[in-house]
Amino acid sequence: MVYSTSSLILPLALIFLYFISISSLADPTPTTINVLSYGAKPDGTKDSTKAFLAAWDVACASANPTTIIVPTGRFLVGTIVFQGNKCKQAPISIRIAGSIVAPGDFRVIASSEHWISFEDVTDVSIYGGILDAQGASLWKCKNNGGHNCPTGAKSLWFSGSNNININGLTSINSQKFHIVIDTSKNVNIDGVKVSADANSPNTDGIHVDSSHSVHITNSRIATGDDCISIGPGSTSVFIQNIKCGPGHGISIGSLGRAEEEQGVNNVTVSDVDFTGTDNGVRIKTWGKNSKSFATNIVFQHINMKMVKNPIIIDQHYCLDKPCPKQESGVKVSNVRYEDIRGTSNTEMAVLLDCSKEEPCTGIVMNNVNLVSVNQPAQASCDNANGSANDVVPVTPCLRTEIITI
Repeated sequence: MVYSTSSLILPLALIFLYFISISSLADPTPTTINVLSYGAKPDGTKDSTKAFLAAWDVACASANPTTIIVPTGRFLVGTIVFQGNKCKQAPISIRIAGSIVAPGDFRVIASSEHWISFEDVTDVSIYGGILDAQGASLWKCKNNGGHNCPTGAKSLWFSGSNNININGLTSINSQKFHIVIDTSKNVNIDGVKVSADANSPNTDGIHVDSSHSVHITNSRIATGDDCISIGPGSTSVFIQNIKCGPGHGISIGSLGRAEEEQGVNNVTVSDVDFTGTDNGVRIKTWGKNSKSFATNIVFQHINMKMVKNPIIIDQHYCLDKPCPKQESGVKVSNVRYEDIRGTSNTEMAVLLDCSKEEPCTGIVMNNVNLVSVNQPAQASCDNANGSANDVVPVTPCLRTEIITI
């Protein structure tokens, strides 16, 4: 049988289009969109909230990887929530060259718990940029004893999210916590800078709560509260190469405020410089009944410079008035302090104030050398069990126990 050339053209064309469509599905072409195209203004005065949401909706609806560009300039944005539950789950990158600023009147965003929220998102990355929550006026209100001051908004909040990257972001002057990772997993935070005044209340740098597999690396944090805090329900948290100060140090907790509360497991804090902080490495639990716990914690390769409480376990933490004055039910176990050195700003360089009800167990100190500038450094331990080797202060106060390592 003889086929004409014309009779073969249509089938060949269909085959060609088929392979083109398959190729595009296997290797989708990235899409780039600019918030300016949706009405955002880089003048710091016009509200760009709707423009940012419009850009997000386009990226969210795309089956292809999408990059949202925030160019140079100052973009005024109010309370904003980026929802991911209806997205097609293609990766979304947000590249910020300029600044995103909150309204000057602190009450505009303080009426919400969060300023910029990402809820139920997957494969979202943020690169660069500055978040300026302009929180100084709210700090002043709180510090002056104002009874009508709002609690304030956390600047950047991820909730129920997976595969999150935050790289090179700067957060300044948050009303409350700067960056919060809540009920999320597989989160990488690298090269961030956090800055707020030393007297700014409750301005934790990075807070992790009920999250799994969180890496925080190569970051500088100067703030009025904890540089990094790890809350209940968090597991597999790795913190490395952090410069902290001013601030309240790096804290596990507080834990045990609620009786039925999850614990913290598998946290490593490594290669940290603390400068002029209220605390260095801290575990803090409420002095009340709780089923929470902190276990398998490692603090290693740490330098202290004029730190008030370089090593502290505080199991009688309380902010309530009056405090219940109970023993903590939180179980603290398997905590290792290794290669920690530097200067304490107070006589008490090591304070392990553990619970009578649930004494600390498995506390290991190796190669710890802390000195006080004006007087010999001291160590104090209550209800703490473990072992110490090559430790200064030279009077290790741990009650010796047999520990399997």
